[in-house]
Amino acid sequence: MESIAPLWLWVVFVAIVIVALFVDFVVLSKQGSHVVGVKEALRWSLVWVALSFMFNAFFWWAVKDTTGSTEIANEKALEFLTGYLIEKSLAVDNIFVFLLIFTYFAVPPAYQKRVLMIGIVGAIVLRTVMILVGGWLIAEFHWILYVFGAFLVLTGVKMWWAAGQEPSLEDNPALKLLRKLLPVSKSFDGEKFWTVENGKRIATPLLMVICLVGLTDVIFAVDSIPAIFAITKDPFIVLTSNVFAILGLRAMFFLLQAAASRFHLLNYGLAVILVFIGTKMLLIDIFKIPVTVSLGVVISILAITMVWSSKTAPNT
Repeated sequence: MESIAPLWLWVVFVAIVIVALFVDFVVLSKQGSHVVGVKEALRWSLVWVALSFMFNAFFWWAVKDTTGSTEIANEKALEFLTGYLIEKSLAVDNIFVFLLIFTYFAVPPAYQKRVLMIGIVGAIVLRTVMILVGGWLIAEFHWILYVFGAFLVLTGVKMWWAAGQEPSLEDNPALKLLRKLLPVSKSFDGEKFWTVENGKRIATPLLMVICLVGLTDVIFAVDSIPAIFAITKDPFIVLTSNVFAILGLRAMFFLLQAAASRFHLLNYGLAVILVFIGTKMLLIDIFKIPVTVSLGVVISILAITMVWSSKTAPNT
């Protein structure tokens, strides 16, 4: 796996992520259990988006300084931006599933932010492994791009078909498996994952929620990671755009939670994006779609779907 990023840039990226997570956890611990309001979520969302754009600007400078080419720097920065937007848009669908999980288990709003923070750390670790493995597979076996492309097209078609249906966790195989493996208490015990009932140590519903959130993220990563590899083969860009999008997931969740009904058609747009990216992968050896075109298509689909959703949102 070759990357245009020098070693020192990898070190800078890791340092930024560690500091960002440390700050977020410190703020989280100082606040304690509390309900995250829309204003707080909006402030943090702007912070994470600003940090992502600042990193992209720094990445552009680093590439230009390393290669001496403004053209290459522009291309790589656009690849990062496109990958970031793809991951950010697919994260919206992820958030809707998180809402379903929290509603199903009746998780108190004050406990939700801790679940999301732990989920974010787990997602960063798991996706790093998946991206490195995926990058190696693509480097060693070029034909696997066609497998990823076909998978994305099929996933997009399936997402379109399921977009208008009411989601349910009742028949979820992962939930059934977890219930078989772990005895679970009927009520929460604060933010604890384990409690004692009748002298026995058993899991709380919050641990079940953590497990389902983690499994959900892995499932969605199977879609989003190949989609970004369709934009760029550089593992550094795939990893950084993924991680920076994930860092803002907690704030994005609480921001969209209050307006979920106004984005009721967004899944259709996400389905079209997946089909487009999958098609781009399948055509990679016939016709290479420029990154600027990919970026324009993704932004246009998101904009059209969000405007359409707003105009047709049900009255509440």
